Formats: sequence, structure tokens, C-alpha cells
Amino acid sequence: MLCQEMTTEQHSSGWRARWAQMRSAARAGMRSYGRILAYVRPYWRQLSAAAVSLVLISLLSLAMPWAVQRLIDSVILGQDLTQLNRIALTLAGIFAVRAALSVVYTYLISWIGERVVADLRRSIYEHLMTLSLRFFDSRRVGEIISRLSNDVQIIQNAATNNLVVLLQEIVTAVGVIAVMWTMNWRLTALMVVALPGVVLVSRVMGRRIRRITRTVQDTLADASAVVEETVSGIRTVMSFAREEHEIDRFGQKVTTLFNAAMQRTRVYATLGPIISLLMYGSLALVLWFGGREVLEGRLTAGQLIAFLFYANMLTGPLGGLASLYGQVQVALGAAERVFELLDARSEIFQDPMAEPLPPIVGDVAFRDVSFEYDPRQPVLRNITLEARPGQVVALVGPSGVGKTTLVNLIPRFYDPTGGQVEIDGHDVRRVTLRSVRDQIGIVPQETLLFSDTIASNIRYGKLDATQQEIEAAARAANAHDFIVHELPDGYETQVGERGVKLSGGQRQRIAIARAILKDPRILILDEATSSLDTESEKLVQEALERLMHPGQPGTGPSPAGGGDFVSRTTFVIAHRLSTITTADWIVVLNEGQVVEQGTHADLLAQEGSLYRHYYALQFRWDEERPPQPGETQDHPLAEEEIWPGLAVTFLGSAISSDPYTLPRERGEEPGLAPGSDA
Repeated sequence: MLCQEMTTEQHSSGWRARWAQMRSAARAGMRSYGRILAYVRPYWRQLSAAAVSLVLISLLSLAMPWAVQRLIDSVILGQDLTQLNRIALTLAGIFAVRAALSVVYTYLISWIGERVVADLRRSIYEHLMTLSLRFFDSRRVGEIISRLSNDVQIIQNAATNNLVVLLQEIVTAVGVIAVMWTMNWRLTALMVVALPGVVLVSRVMGRRIRRITRTVQDTLADASAVVEETVSGIRTVMSFAREEHEIDRFGQKVTTLFNAAMQRTRVYATLGPIISLLMYGSLALVLWFGGREVLEGRLTAGQLIAFLFYANMLTGPLGGLASLYGQVQVALGAAERVFELLDARSEIFQDPMAEPLPPIVGDVAFRDVSFEYDPRQPVLRNITLEARPGQVVALVGPSGVGKTTLVNLIPRFYDPTGGQVEIDGHDVRRVTLRSVRDQIGIVPQETLLFSDTIASNIRYGKLDATQQEIEAAARAANAHDFIVHELPDGYETQVGERGVKLSGGQRQRIAIARAILKDPRILILDEATSSLDTESEKLVQEALERLMHPGQPGTGPSPAGGGDFVSRTTFVIAHRLSTITTADWIVVLNEGQVVEQGTHADLLAQEGSLYRHYYALQFRWDEERPPQPGETQDHPLAEEEIWPGLAVTFLGSAISSDPYTLPRERGEEPGLAPGSDA
């Protein structure tokens, strides 16, 4: 007995939990649908016109059964030719009006649907532009694109067509039931007996459809991400001969997508027949009972046939409502993914009281700055550093020590978790984002060019730049000659996706021209000469000198019309130490902290300094290249003086295939690294 009571209580508790879950899901669905309808609200006039057209179409459709009844009772049985002509002309007029209304409805509902999709996509894209880099670091491009395209498209019907069709089906059902009730209330009662079953089946299966749709859209996003990754990295795929591997990987995603879609299809395939069974079962009861009514003289044959027509018309709307409910659940599954994207909040907040940063002179200060991507792994710890206006500050340290992260705090790509970053004494969190980033230029290691012309990519630095300004910036970046003489269409040459039609050096010079045209007061060079051959590096280095020192003799004026200052405040993360020996200040980072700083000469003079160690490794690796004038030849540090586990790097770029072993420890002669080109 006790066990039975416990079992009953457990069942009761389980039902209560499921009921609470169902109510919660229903409330969430209504909230999502309300948010969808918010995008329809601006077009309520057009939607109202479409709804009126559809309601009139539905009401005009009610005339057909009436005409059939008149045809049987008055024309066929009464042999009335005049009545036949009147009925035919009336139906012809009704069908003509119905066709015209259908044109109006179809056009309006399509227009509204496309406008809603356009608005929703624009809202998502605008929101994406406000999110921080941390958001994009944790998302795949293909997944974002899938939500922006596939999911939004699914929502279109729920936002427009389904809404109006719902109104049509309700109006039709109410109108049909009213007419049927006036004709014979007993037959009508038999017809609507199936309604509770229709509602129950629709709700149960609708929830399953919504859940499965979320899985389908997630899987579709995964497949889209695979395509995006493979196409973006097609050279890597080909170089490793991994075409078959990528085909298999994509095939697995497609198979998973197919299985999920078929699971949803099975639910759909079951929903329709069950609804039809319930409705046509009621129709069979009506036919049986109505036949008895005709035989007993309480109903004419024409009335029974007309009633059956109306009953069939009722079956359509009720079945349509069930199908519509399933489609809405599909849309809600997609809407959850879309609104999840819209609800994402940037970690970079702009103070409502923030004011624009005035034109700056370029003083940049880090005040006890700390930063972490993961609380368990601090990246920067208590960094205090100041760059004076016009100074060139070089950042040196092992790969992954936080050099790029540190400079990314200046334009607020990230915010420090401790301390503050100041520009000309202004905390960057207290001024507007736009005003900060407008005065900062960045030339990254991996240059991104847009799939457009050379001129458009350079103009990205100043959208209203003239052709003369673009060409002046290209000349300053040592890019004009190759643009004019080597490219088929000069400045109108299409560069391909991500600039694939240009060499690495050419892409880098276009990026420098873009930064020159922007004419920023603060400049960030993140290993801008890495991975370039000697000739390209020389041209890029000359361009960088003009970019860093626009007002010095020999560099020429700024193409953007500025240049009233001698030098920009520049942060350099270099690839070769030879490129920063003339830097005004060199900062050495290790384990997230500033361990050394000073001029090139000062740091070389410090016995046992980490910078001196890097310098010795650099020159030894470069075939014992003699020091520059004014520099002293240093001897390599003893092995016991090298920090355990330190990667053999210089300025963040590894020169060894084994990051824990020096060339001499592997039994190799100092010189070129294994596998490198001469």
C-alpha cells in the first residue's frame, strides 16, 4: 500500500513538473511570437488591407454551397431555367471579385514579408556591429551567417503569411459553423465533436516540432560553418590533400541534418493524417445522420449536400489551423536562435554620459592594467606604462605573452579587468567608442582586404577621400607603382576575397596606404613585416617609416591633409629586432608583466637581460650578422641562464620547430632553422 502511495505521488509530481514545463514553454513561445510581431507593427496598414482582402475571399467562398443547394432544390427539382442563369451569373461575378482580391492579398503579404525579413536582418547586423571581439572569438562565422539567413527566412511566414492565414481560417470556421448551425444544429454538433481532439493533438505534436526544429537549425549552422571554414582555408586543404577528409566531414553534418529533418517530417506526416481522421470521421457521422434526416423528411437533399459542402469547408480550416500551429512552432524554434543573437550583450559598454574624445596629441598611459580571457589564466598583470606623444614604443616578448592583447586595450577591443587605459589623460571607458577608434590606426599581421577594388580598400581609411588622396596614400605606402604597372585594371582591380589575388607584401602595402589615408594620431603595428621576403620587407618598412613619421623631412605630407605633427605615437610589435633598434622605448614582457624597459642600447648593456638574450639569438639565427653601427657584439648566454621552458623566439615569432630546444642543444650549427628557405 505504501509503495502504491509513493508511486502515485511520484506520478503526480512528474505530471506537475511536465505541466509546469509546458506552461513555461508556452509563455516563452508567446514572448518570442510577440517579438516577431513587433517587426510587423510598422506595416499594420498594409497588413490590415491584406487581412481584409483575405476575409472577403473567405466570405465569398461561402457562396458556393449556397449555389449548389439552390441548383438542386430550385433548378433541377423545380425546372427553373431563369434561376439557373441568375445563379451562374452571380457565381461568375463572385469568382471575378475573388480573383482580384487574391491579387491584392498576394502582393501585399509578399511585400510585408520581404520588408520584415529585411528589417530583421538589418537589426541583427547592426547589433553584431556593436558586440565585442570576445563574442566573435567564441562564435563560428558559419553559425552567425546561418542565423542571419536561414533562420530569418523561416521566421518570414510566421510574421506575415501565417498571421493572415490564421485570421482567414478563424473567419472561415466561424462563418461556416454559423451557417451550418442555422441549417441544422444537430448535424453541426456532430461535426464539431472532433475539435477537442484536434486541439490536443496539435499542442502535443507542436511542441515536438518546435524542439526538433531547434536541432535542425543548429545542425544546419554546423554544416554552414564547415563550408565556410573549408572554403576560407581551401589552400590548406589542398596542400594537405585533405579534400576527401573535408568531403567526409561535411557529409557527416549533412547526414545529421537529414536525420533531424526527417524526424521533424515524421511528426508532420503523422499530424496531418490524425487531424484528417478526426475531421473526416465527424464528416462520416454527419453523412450517416443527415441521410436519416432526409429519409424522414426533416431535411431536403439540397440542404444535405450544401451542409456537406460546408462541413468539408470546415474540415479545411480546422486542419489548416493544426498545420499552421506546426509551422508557427517551426518559426519559434528558429526565432529562439535569432533572438539569442539579438539578446547577446557586448562587454564593451559605452557610458551614457560619455563625451567625444577631443583631437588628441597622443599620450597613452596604462595604469596598473590587468586582463584575463579566463579567470583561471591571467594574461596581463599590473602593467604600468606610458608612451609620450610621438614616441615609438616597441613591445618584445615570447609568443602568447600578451603583446597584442595589451595594444588591443587602447581602441577598446577589450576592457581591462583591472586598472585603466588613458589617452591624453582621458580614461577610454569615459569617452565614446567612435571618437577613440577614429583617432587610432592599426596595421595587423594578417591583413584583411575586402572583396572589392584596390581603390575601395584604400578608401576604407577615409570614405570621402578623392582619387588624388587615394593615389597619394598609395605612393606613400610604396604601392602606387605595382598598382599602376602590374595590375590589369590599376586602382579598379578586384582583389578577390580577403585580397587573395595579391601577394602578401602587396596586401600589406595596401593596408598601410589605408592607415596613411586615415591619418591617425596613434598607430599600432602588429608584426606588420612578418612573413615577407627581403624585398617586400624593405618596401613595407619604408612605407611604415612614412606612416610613423609623416612630418619628418623626406617623408612628404600626409595624404589626408594632416601631418602637422612630426611623429605619431606608435606601438610596434615587430618580427625582427633590426626593425625596432631605433625605437624610442622598448618594453619587454614576460608572463604577463613588464620585466624590462629602456632604449635598445640600455637594454643591450644590461648583463643577463632577456632582451639581450633575444638579441643574441636573433643575430646568431641570421647567420651571425654583424651588429649595426653603434651596437656591440654580444656573446650568447650560457644555457643555464636561459629560463626553463622558454620558446626560442624573437618578438613573438618562433624560430625553432621545438620551442624548448636551442639549435646548439639539438646538435645543429647556428644558422637557418630546419626546413627554412635560404
